[in-house]
Amino acid sequence: MGKEVREMFRKPGSCDGVVWPCAACKLLRRRCAQDCIFAPYFPADEPQKFANVHRVFGASNVNKLLQEVPVGRRIDAVSSLVYEANARVRDPVYGCVAAISSLQRQINILHAQLALAQAEMVRIRLHHASYVSHSSTAATAAVTPLTGGTSSSSATATPSDVARADIATAKPLFSYDMLLEHAHGGQPMWSY
Repeated sequence: MGKEVREMFRKPGSCDGVVWPCAACKLLRRRCAQDCIFAPYFPADEPQKFANVHRVFGASNVNKLLQEVPVGRRIDAVSSLVYEANARVRDPVYGCVAAISSLQRQINILHAQLALAQAEMVRIRLHHASYVSHSSTAATAAVTPLTGGTSSSSATATPSDVARADIATAKPLFSYDMLLEHAHGGQPMWSY
C-alpha cells in the first residue's frame, strides 16, 4: 500500500501510531488518552464543535453526561448537545426553543390554511350538489309530462339561470375571520 492509500484509511486523530489530541483535549490543553471519552465525538478537525459545547455546558458536565449515557446512545446525546450549544451561541436567551417556537407557529398557520381550504372544498361541493339538484329539477319541470300537459318555456328557468342565481346568493359555510381567529387564539393570522 502506498502512503496515499494509508492516509485515506487513517483514523482521524492518529498518524502512524501517534495520537493527535481530540478537539476537547486540545481546547482544554491536556494530553488525550487512548480512552478519552471525548475523542470519538469531537475529532481534532472540528474544534468549533467542542468549543461551543464547552462554552455553554462546560467540559466536566459534558464528561459526566457522556459517562451516564450508554455507549450506543452517546452519538445522539452529543448531536443534541452540539445542536443546543450552537443554538445558544446564536440566541443566548432562547436557544433552540426559538427555532421550535418558530416552527410551531408555521405549523399552526399551515393548519389554519388547511382548514380554510377544506372548508372551501366543502362549500364548493355543497354548491355543486345544489346546482345539480336544481338543474335536474328545472329540467324535469321543463319537460312535458306524458299525461298531456304543456309547460310554458318563458315561465320556467333554464339551468344557466338557476346556476347564476345560486352563485349570486351563495354564502360561505364558515367565516374566514372566525377560522383564522380560532386557530390563532384570537390573533390575526398574518401579523408577526
